[in-house]
Amino acid sequence: MNTTKLPALLALAATFSFANIAVAGSDSGFYLGAALGTAEVDFSDGEGDDKIEFDDSDTGYKVFGGYNLGLLPFLDLALEAGYMGLGSVKGDIGSFTGNELEAYGWTAYGLGGFNLGPVGLFAKVGYFAWDSDIDTAFGDDSESGTDPAFGLGAKFQLGSIALRAEYEMFDLDEVDIDYFSVGASYTF
Repeated sequence: MNTTKLPALLALAATFSFANIAVAGSDSGFYLGAALGTAEVDFSDGEGDDKIEFDDSDTGYKVFGGYNLGLLPFLDLALEAGYMGLGSVKGDIGSFTGNELEAYGWTAYGLGGFNLGPVGLFAKVGYFAWDSDIDTAFGDDSESGTDPAFGLGAKFQLGSIALRAEYEMFDLDEVDIDYFSVGASYTF
């Protein structure tokens, strides 16, 4: 075999191998995943003795599943649902410190993205049906609600496994939560 053709053949074989990995990850099908991350809470209201302020972060987690519609080889369109625990953060209510706020709940998203080889970028829009518990010096309380949720992410596809990095935004009755996570998903 001519040694000048060998590098060209190896490059061609590698190109087709990566193309197959990328397309395999874009096929339609169900997927399940999990992620760990950091939830950053930012809330401030009132002044003086009436001031309520939570500006803290904690470790959060999520488990999720979805269905990729697989309409086009390099386009991701999916429906995704999951459960999130956004950790427990500390804050001040007036002069009382050490109050704790915990938020958790269910998400439902529509996801759209595109793949460039094994790398993909995506955005998602949906809702977060949340519950929150607050422990204060005055007693305990809980609230719940449903608010819009948004996210951006990137993934690296390795066959049926995708490594994901995401940023999600929530506004729970004026409590802003930013959630940064890394995780993985498996497509069946």
